[in-house]
Amino acid sequence: MTLPHRPYEYHESVLLDEVVERLAPATGKVIVDGTLGGGGHTAALLAAGARVIGLDQDPEALAFAGARLAGFGDQFCAVHGSFARVGEILDQLGFVTIDGALLDLGVSSRQLDAPERGFSFMHEGPLDMRMDPTNPISAADLVNTLGGEQLEKFFRNYGEEPAARRIAARIVRDRLVSPFRTTLQLARAVESVVPRRGRAHPATRVFQALRIAVNRELEALSAGLEQLSQRLAVGGRIAVITFHSLEDRIVKIFFKERTTAFIDRPEWPAPRPNPLHIFKAITGKPVTASDAEQRANPRSRSAKLRVVERIPHVH
Repeated sequence: MTLPHRPYEYHESVLLDEVVERLAPATGKVIVDGTLGGGGHTAALLAAGARVIGLDQDPEALAFAGARLAGFGDQFCAVHGSFARVGEILDQLGFVTIDGALLDLGVSSRQLDAPERGFSFMHEGPLDMRMDPTNPISAADLVNTLGGEQLEKFFRNYGEEPAARRIAARIVRDRLVSPFRTTLQLARAVESVVPRRGRAHPATRVFQALRIAVNRELEALSAGLEQLSQRLAVGGRIAVITFHSLEDRIVKIFFKERTTAFIDRPEWPAPRPNPLHIFKAITGKPVTASDAEQRANPRSRSAKLRVVERIPHVH
């Protein structure tokens, strides 16, 4: 299969060696890569002998990775779908348990660099932002139909945007004259409210917030972590790479709640066993990219890797 030449490529896999070392792939192990992307992490896991089920919402990513990994044959299985449905997907494939899982969160460089996908304020393109093109709701739909209070809530909660209220009000006012259809149209509206200062574009937080809302990323993360935890065999590991504080907070809390052996409350005479205790932490502090990787791949600067291992449920 010859893929069409594109002027952009999938990003380099972040923290590749660190992920492979901690997931410990080997012949006979089944690992879910819930964010297949260009297949970089999966290629390394397959090369070590593991069988990999690769999920992605993006058909283009599946085509690219499928061609790249075709030489592994039945060792690799690609599925169009979100890791939020991983339990259902594993049922369909006939897997009761898995030995490992990886979630490399966020948007790929290929998606950002493709103007027609509408993720970036750096290129003119349709205001889309759907990771899965079959998703009926695009960023333009949200921007043009949601009330000002809901837009403000998204920008504040998902983008941590201090000027959320003023930006939402400007959008509501501008769309009465002309609906928002393109990325640069929205970026200019934001820039009219928040002038550019420094290197970061004023629309960065707004675009992040819309992308998270369109793809329901935080809800998907919580659902995926829960389902993967239920399917993980004893000794199996879950590795998650996050790129911003909202994702990392969800992962950190989820893992902490399940790696704590005992819980205590002031009204209790003594600590009690934690009924959620099913993991031990493999990474104390999150693993970050080396200086060399950060120089070679600036995207890795904000990456944090957290890993836990399933233990017998003793309570």
